[in-house]
Amino acid sequence: MDNDGKNTVHELKSKFEQLMELHEASKSENVRLNNENKQLKKELKQKEEELAGCREKMSNMELAKGIASAESNHDAKIKINRIVREIDKCIALLNK
Repeated sequence: MDNDGKNTVHELKSKFEQLMELHEASKSENVRLNNENKQLKKELKQKEEELAGCREKMSNMELAKGIASAESNHDAKIKINRIVREIDKCIALLNK
């Protein structure tokens, strides 16, 4: 084999090795990003559940406040009716 052929083969081998290194690095980065994505999704789900709980607590506190004050008796009735409708929807979903 002449010198040009040896140089070409050596260059190809070198570039192939670089390409394999980049491939391995990309695979490692992909695994890391997938793990990070799973963790972030888990955290998001926890925050959404926490937010739903806070909203429910706030709604209950507003209802209790409405029931406690005689001046907003009408508002309390509206809120109770809303809660009863939500309960009815839940029962309907459970019956399906």
